[in-house]
Amino acid sequence: MSIFRRPDYSSETTQFIDQLKRSRPELDAQQQAGRALLWDKPQDREAQAAYEQARVAQKPYVYQTGH
Repeated sequence: MSIFRRPDYSSETTQFIDQLKRSRPELDAQQQAGRALLWDKPQDREAQAAYEQARVAQKPYVYQTGH
């Protein structure tokens, strides 16, 4: 048994989130809908490959003025 293990401990934040999810069971579905709205988008791999090929390599010492 580890001396660091605290099986009965849950932080105030964890308790708050658990209580919030119990009081509002629709919250998970709303979170997933929000994520799908902004983040879960299909990726265009051909466009991504074109962006990578068009990328110009950065020159060293970008802050040097050329003196």
